[in-house]
Amino acid sequence: MKKPCQAATSLKLLIQHVISDMEVTPAEYQEIMDLAHDDGVIDEAEKALLAQFHQMISNGTVKRVRG
Repeated sequence: MKKPCQAATSLKLLIQHVISDMEVTPAEYQEIMDLAHDDGVIDEAEKALLAQFHQMISNGTVKRVRG
């Protein structure tokens, strides 16, 4: 099994933090998006994490709040 890149690991930790809060501020959202795009390539692990993150926002599990 291919090991996820460092960016994917960092992205996972950041998203886990947001999930534990059950809310995401504009700054946190931007940090997540910046981290995903930082190396110019969104690999499969990052795509999966972002898809799950956006699904949680869509279904209300994680709420977007004002910063």
